[in-house]
Amino acid sequence: MSQKPAILRAAKLPDSNGPELDAAFDVHALPDDAAAATALLAAHGPAIRGIAVRKTIIDRALIDLLPALEIIASYSAGTENIDVAYAQTRGIEVTNTSHILAEEVANMALAVVLTLTRDIFNADRFVRAGRWASEGYPLTRSLNGMKVGIAGFGHIGSAIARRLDVVGARVHYCGPNRKPVAYPYHPDVLALAEEVEVLIVTCPLTPQTRGLIDARVLTALGPEGYLVNIARGPIVDEAALLAVLAVDGLAGAALDVFNSEPKVPAALLGDHRVILTPHIASGTERTRQLMGDAMVDALVSKLGAVAPQR
Repeated sequence: MSQKPAILRAAKLPDSNGPELDAAFDVHALPDDAAAATALLAAHGPAIRGIAVRKTIIDRALIDLLPALEIIASYSAGTENIDVAYAQTRGIEVTNTSHILAEEVANMALAVVLTLTRDIFNADRFVRAGRWASEGYPLTRSLNGMKVGIAGFGHIGSAIARRLDVVGARVHYCGPNRKPVAYPYHPDVLALAEEVEVLIVTCPLTPQTRGLIDARVLTALGPEGYLVNIARGPIVDEAALLAVLAVDGLAGAALDVFNSEPKVPAALLGDHRVILTPHIASGTERTRQLMGDAMVDALVSKLGAVAPQR
């Protein structure tokens, strides 16, 4: 019998992290097949002390099959696939990697805000179409002095704010709690949208934030406003967004996440005011490697396993 702590691997990870887990733990990979998964959990569930997870649903029923479970370590920033509240009642630690990916996601947010406000994609098309020789390009909007709202002010939101400071934007924010920062705080996202010209969504997906960016918020943002979502698709009411865009109720949007990924509504595909990216806000080789490393390190630290040599 192995003396290494037993864990359940329910995640596709960077290539180097698989061998690290194998070296430190007695790893049981969760099969995709339901019957095989049930058999594995029946045989090994009582010994499993940790879970390495990415998108797999870790619900109460699964947790109850693992009486020795001490930690659920998520590779991603979001924990909407984990029943965190129930895990906490069992004294199970839940970790994620929002602190690791915050800087990269903030870089992406700044990039798309600049692309939106300076209309870079359409300017590129203008040049490629040969129109520059006979036409002047319309003036665009400046981030310098523009009010930009951040919905959610955790690791990612605060990293975005630091970047917006550099370009001279005027940052506002909302969240469940006021933070010890000098930026203006708004009690809810509707009040924030009424005040700003760009709204960046960075909050986690929870029952409370699902559909948070609804028709009222989008209407408050207005026809000169921009929406940026680099959090989770269902935080934005996609039907409401399509309806507002259809009547020119927004100046534009940048969406890295969608309600039914990888499906994207056809109306968005044909809208020149909208920037669409395939959930890549944290998608650099370095950041994804660091996310995997952080997940492994959380398991090692909690379970007293042998730390990997990197």
